[in-house]
Amino acid sequence: MSDGTKYNKDSLTCAHKRYPLGTMLKVTNIRNGKSVVVRVSDRCGSRRIIDLSYAAAKEIGIVSSGVGMVRVEKFN
Repeated sequence: MSDGTKYNKDSLTCAHKRYPLGTMLKVTNIRNGKSVVVRVSDRCGSRRIIDLSYAAAKEIGIVSSGVGMVRVEKFN
């Protein structure tokens, strides 16, 4: 990954276009209100704003659909 770590599907990480590597983000699934805090560890492609690890996607309930509408906020 861009930050030098090896990808682990069980880690609460994400890829994001603009936030600096290491930034903590709160990601909320708009449909069910579930949230997860993830660390930006990579950059994502041009089609999506954020790409969650498997564990993060599972935590907020978007694994089965593969994609979902989320709100992304910087977490302090």
